Amino acid sequence: MFAKKPTLIGELVTLVPVGPEHADGLAELVHDPEVKRLTGSHGQVPDAEAGLRWYSTRKDHADRLDLAVMAGGRYEGEIVLNELDDDNLSCNLRIALIRPGKGYGSEAIRLVLDHVFATTPLHRVSLGVYAFNERAVHVYEKCGFRREGVSRDALLWEGSFHDEIRMAVLRPDHGA
Repeated sequence: MFAKKPTLIGELVTLVPVGPEHADGLAELVHDPEVKRLTGSHGQVPDAEAGLRWYSTRKDHADRLDLAVMAGGRYEGEIVLNELDDDNLSCNLRIALIRPGKGYGSEAIRLVLDHVFATTPLHRVSLGVYAFNERAVHVYEKCGFRREGVSRDALLWEGSFHDEIRMAVLRPDHGA
């Protein structure tokens, strides 16, 4: 479903298929302590070589879409559609930005949703966001996602448990 890797152009950002040229940006992203907290990433951070291999192979996967968020020619993060479920016409969305709060995330999400609902038969795009990430919850709601439920105490971070809010946008919600 995601064999074609588009370039999506907005006013603030351009989304391009990730490639080895974005590996340094990925390294900055995954080493950022705030990005780790917001994404609940406990695991070992991949080294530069692993990041290069990862971004070099994303083009080969028709079951996911990995796009670099670029602004002014600079890597700002990534937006990914993964966990494709062909049988149920659904997938997951995730986004991580190095420097949030500039409108890049909102525009990137809108561009991806417009693309998905215009070019694929997908009916549902879902995500999970930790309840303490109020800015992200607000952005997702602005982009049409609706709260569907809560996974209680889904994340243990620095000795405290945090809920994960489950959200989704459906094709009819998006006006498609």
